[in-house]
Amino acid sequence: MRTINLREKLTSFKKHWHPHQIATVNDMQVLLAKVSGEFVWHEHEEEDELFQVVKGTLYMQFEDKVEVVREGEIIVVPMGVKHCPMTKDGEEVHIMLFEKLSSKHTGNVQDDKTVEVYPKI
Repeated sequence: MRTINLREKLTSFKKHWHPHQIATVNDMQVLLAKVSGEFVWHEHEEEDELFQVVKGTLYMQFEDKVEVVREGEIIVVPMGVKHCPMTKDGEEVHIMLFEKLSSKHTGNVQDDKTVEVYPKI
């Protein structure tokens, strides 16, 4: 058992849309990522996904609306809901994600942004 410094972990990588695993809790993983621009429209058929904005503003696009998630806020995307996270104006946003270990990065979609195995930091 030890504390995990999020700022320190976030300085250890630069690549956008490439989550890094910082912890596991039961069958869940805690991930950190830096994001900028638009991701990939996708869904997770059997898993919910929680996004917490550590720095910046995230725009979670859904088929019928866009939710704004500001620093210090979270949003839970329920299983089976198509979504696409994005940032605006070239802003780099830092996020923490909570998802099942079995979750695939881009759900049911394969894309050049898809990460098969999350590095542990």
